[in-house]
Amino acid sequence: MNPSLFILLLLGLFLFSGIRIIFEYKRALKFRFGKYIKTLEPGFRWIIPVIENIQIVDIRVITSNIVSQEVMTADNVPCSIDGVVFYKVNNPEKAVLEVEEYKFAISQLSQAALRDVCGKVELDTILSKREEMGKNIKSIVEQETKVWGIEIIDVKIKDIQLPENMRRMMANQAEAERSRRARIILALAEEQAAGKLLEAGKLIDQSPSAIKLRLYQTLANIASEKNSTILFPFPEEVLPRPAKKVKKKNKKPK
Repeated sequence: MNPSLFILLLLGLFLFSGIRIIFEYKRALKFRFGKYIKTLEPGFRWIIPVIENIQIVDIRVITSNIVSQEVMTADNVPCSIDGVVFYKVNNPEKAVLEVEEYKFAISQLSQAALRDVCGKVELDTILSKREEMGKNIKSIVEQETKVWGIEIIDVKIKDIQLPENMRRMMANQAEAERSRRARIILALAEEQAAGKLLEAGKLIDQSPSAIKLRLYQTLANIASEKNSTILFPFPEEVLPRPAKKVKKKNKKPK
């Protein structure tokens, strides 16, 4: 084999092995003999093989699950709580140089913050104010990650697992509350209905003709069944008639 051709082949392999393609959503930290040189932007890049190497960092929003944690609330109720944290690397240099395995560090920090926040409040607060609990966890985590060049976007509490006896007690409490509300609504409806009936009775007393109208309406409802026989125990003329007003004659003075 021609020595010059062999040298050209080795040179080509050397140049080709240094080619790197960096995607738009990533950044590459360039190291030379283990020393940080600079951060490479997206596109076609070339590094010196063997002498230089790169470490890729994803700058998109990353979703990390918070492993379910056993928490004892302030009112001594044991429960299992898990969540999710959203974060983004704003400074790739700090994320790589300031902390080892920033993903693992954020996961551990989020777990500790979740136990700390949920352990200081009662169970009712955790169940009714999940958004507020997530914000409290976020504020604790972002204080530590800020120096790592990482921004915490949001923290959400996903699921809360309670003991079986506690779930039964809460179900009974909810059922009793719904029963109480139903009774209150029924009592208010009866009160309003009684008031309307009283008003209707007063109107009927003032106008005897209304009694006939009410009688005819009742008979029409009965007749709609088509299987009933209606008997009148008294003639219609017996029903009270409107009283005639007697005009008083003014007496002339003598």
